Amino acid sequence: MLTVEDLKNLKGKKVLVRVDFNVPQTDGVIRDDNRIQKALPTIRYLTEHGARVILMSHLGKIKWKEPDPEKIEAMKKANNMACVAKRLGELVAPTKVLFSEATRGEGLKAKVDELKDGEILLVQNTRYEKGEEKNNEELAKEWASLADVYVMDAFGSSHRAHASTVGVPAILKAEGKDVALGYLMQVEVKNLSRCVEVADSDRPYVAILGGFKVSDKIKVIDSLLKKCDYVLIGGAMAYTFEKALGLSVGTSPVETEQIDYARKCIEEAKGRLLLPIDAVVTDSFAEVEGRNIKVVGTLVEEGGGIPDGYEGVDIGPKTCELYKSVIAKAKMVFWNGPMGVFEQKDFQAGTIAVCEAIKDLEGKAFSVIGGGDSASAAKQLGYKKNFSHVSTGGGASLEMIETDGHLPGVDVLR
Repeated sequence: MLTVEDLKNLKGKKVLVRVDFNVPQTDGVIRDDNRIQKALPTIRYLTEHGARVILMSHLGKIKWKEPDPEKIEAMKKANNMACVAKRLGELVAPTKVLFSEATRGEGLKAKVDELKDGEILLVQNTRYEKGEEKNNEELAKEWASLADVYVMDAFGSSHRAHASTVGVPAILKAEGKDVALGYLMQVEVKNLSRCVEVADSDRPYVAILGGFKVSDKIKVIDSLLKKCDYVLIGGAMAYTFEKALGLSVGTSPVETEQIDYARKCIEEAKGRLLLPIDAVVTDSFAEVEGRNIKVVGTLVEEGGGIPDGYEGVDIGPKTCELYKSVIAKAKMVFWNGPMGVFEQKDFQAGTIAVCEAIKDLEGKAFSVIGGGDSASAAKQLGYKKNFSHVSTGGGASLEMIETDGHLPGVDVLR
């Protein structure tokens, strides 16, 4: 694959860059501009080399199946990218940033034609177009006609075969035009590929999986059990596995349709899949005065389990020590999913224990957070800097693990 630095004679060329500006915002107020910041190295490289940069991104969701046109318009208004254009302009000043309200047609073409060398045009939300998520050929052709070169720098969208992520580069590549990875994509592909094609020097390889549903992670569990020396399970998904062992789990969430799958995983892992041996439980998920919080054992042979009326909300202290001892021997760690309800201070201990164990590996092992809630937890708890790599795409990083390194938005560039 070409990288952005492989692109030659950029001066005056129109370069369409698919970025991930799907930032958290409310009523046009951006709460976190990290995704904009991450795209700046690629954008600056292109503008400094005289390219005319056209940026495309989605923001939020537009539910096109909604029958009420007024509700569609309300969704568009809630996900307008004008606020992103404003913030981008502040970050790249004095470079000029234009904004196109039009997502296709003469209005968009006029804005592209207005661009001068070294300037930037941000196009309105790609999901304003119904055909974006369907990879509509006509839409992809129209967008491709605007560009001389395509750069993919939206890892968080690279698992989606949309018009802007797959359709456009496929057309340009067929026309003999350059398609390349941006700086953010290069880092993501390099680091996550290491978690897929595991070298002997990266063993023991330990995966830590949490989160809510087993069903969301069946493929990644299967893949990691083939690749890893140990898979540690936490979060709400642990209770489906414990139910499969015959344990009582109280009011904890369980996917009954996944119990057989969980039992099969435990049997086939032959001791490499570790489950919590104790849990923090509560009789009230809501933070109310007087709620009861206690630790219970969850070992079958010790008659453990979560009592009726109580819900598991974190791994317990014995599990923290067990998991820390396994992580301490690792040469590579992949983590996706917190160990408990880290948003509440009473239930942060398990997630903090994982973060502390990985912090202790700095300089001795390679550690990756696969985006999503794990990245949010590491940031909120102050451990983000202690990881070798924190992915910007939760869904994309998991799919890359599941599919042995293949993503639609990456494969199209090969």
